[in-house]
Amino acid sequence: MDATTARLIKDYSYYLKMERRMSPNTVASYVSDVSAFFGSGAVATEVVREDIALFLSGRSGQLSKRSQARFMSALRSFFTWLQMEGERSDNPCDGLDAPKLGRYLPSVLSEEEVASIIESVDLRTPGGLRDRAILEVLYGCGLRVSEAAGLLISHIYLQEGVVRVVGKGNKERLVPIGGAAAEAVEAYLADGRPDPADPSCDDYLFLNRFGKPISRVAIFNMVKKQAICAGVNKEISPHTFRHSFATHLIEHGADLRAVQEMLGHESILTTEIYTHIDTATWHSAVREALKDLR
Repeated sequence: MDATTARLIKDYSYYLKMERRMSPNTVASYVSDVSAFFGSGAVATEVVREDIALFLSGRSGQLSKRSQARFMSALRSFFTWLQMEGERSDNPCDGLDAPKLGRYLPSVLSEEEVASIIESVDLRTPGGLRDRAILEVLYGCGLRVSEAAGLLISHIYLQEGVVRVVGKGNKERLVPIGGAAAEAVEAYLADGRPDPADPSCDDYLFLNRFGKPISRVAIFNMVKKQAICAGVNKEISPHTFRHSFATHLIEHGADLRAVQEMLGHESILTTEIYTHIDTATWHSAVREALKDLR
């Protein structure tokens, strides 16, 4: 990668972080995709539409349509920024169509599967108390894994039954916390939370055994482990609990706008996906019933 392109990517990263206020994960994803494109030797100020089309066609067998669309989004954003900065007068992504995506239906757990995973945790250890509290909060509040990992004690109001969550773009929202999640958090605070490693860790709710804030990767691995312990043979992640939280609320008649606010979605169209999951589940159940009639 030439020095000018490397400098522009670095400045673009700063723009996403400081001006667009994107989350660190989103910034890293955009910069990674843009860097991968320019790793082929292309120069930012000289790229033409054909270069991008050739790059994507060369990876069509390696990348899913969703990944190709993500690449296009990152490159389009980067070149739009170059136009804003006066580095280019055009956007070479113009005229290129991103792959058409089907509607994505995330995997969800049944209420019985959620219960079996949560109940599989061994509560006889401090780590077990913590893991039980994490699972209860992921499901009971519909949090993203980064929101759970960064949850602060000062943001938990058990008497009022709400949690203050800092989500994407540092946007805050209040989310109700149910009785099971509240009890699990109280048990963890009473008997499971280790001493913080230093004053900077004092307010973090979930700590690892060294007294440091627990990482997203650690939560991911814990969820995988407990799913195996519970005998749930699905490919799941911490986000699966968030999907399940929303789906179960809607199945029980919750208002779509209320679910949108709890999840922190900017658009209700994002939340609407969970109504399609409910329909898809119903269709599946009907198909299974029809098999029995044959």
